[in-house]
Amino acid sequence: MIDTVDVTGRLRKMPVQATEPVEYHLAIGDTRVPLNGLLGQQVRIEFGGVIRCIHCDRTTRKSFNQGYCYPCFRRLAACDSCIVSPEKCHFHLGTCREPAWGEAHCMVEHVVYLANSSGLKVGITRASQVPTRWIDQGAIEAIPMLRVASRYLAGLVEVACKSHVADRTNWRAMLKGAVPELDLPTERTRLLSLIADDLDALRRSHGEDAIRPVSEDGRALRYPVQVWPDRIKTHNLDKTLEVEGVLEGIKGQYLILDTGVLNVRKFTGYEVRFRAGPR
Repeated sequence: MIDTVDVTGRLRKMPVQATEPVEYHLAIGDTRVPLNGLLGQQVRIEFGGVIRCIHCDRTTRKSFNQGYCYPCFRRLAACDSCIVSPEKCHFHLGTCREPAWGEAHCMVEHVVYLANSSGLKVGITRASQVPTRWIDQGAIEAIPMLRVASRYLAGLVEVACKSHVADRTNWRAMLKGAVPELDLPTERTRLLSLIADDLDALRRSHGEDAIRPVSEDGRALRYPVQVWPDRIKTHNLDKTLEVEGVLEGIKGQYLILDTGVLNVRKFTGYEVRFRAGPR
């Protein structure tokens, strides 16, 4: 158990470590508060009404794309529509908002994977973000399916997969913890067979080495949760400036309180005061 915590600063996405169970920290300003040790304790988050852009630090009345002011949202490559829909990447057309950023983040090896977060889903991530991406989505298990040369190509593969499997997580089901077990290696084999013609066409256009199957094992993930909620009630700092309750669990980027759940990533850039201590 951790003693009383009282920290003020700008909220960020929770850093994670793929331990057993997953280890979480709450990032507030320059402080990293270990959260696993706070399970069962009373926590309080107070929003002071100030939001600062996580890129340029200017004050903004509204957060865009989880932490940006509107000018940065319009200007930065990290906020372009192709980040959500990578098959729309336009780097090859010479119209990327920030070519250097695109080279570093998009024109690098990506992994197309299958995950079980609220059921079977397909997803993509930079190879360097495995398994962090899986944890952020609250997957209880995930397995690589293909390694591809770029984010754009990963997006094209994902489009082919979406005809056969979901690409979204049902976050409410994910937070209830009642996720059915799946045989991911078998699902991987099945899906690769279903999209074989699509993969052949993409290899003819982009090269044989641009899409590589993998035989890597899956990874199971367990989260620090003491009590799974029966009903999902959400806290919204835009509507309620103070959120309080007993911390009963952490999964994905959510704090699970006995009073409701809070999506920490949604409020990136918000200036908050975080307090915790024994009940």
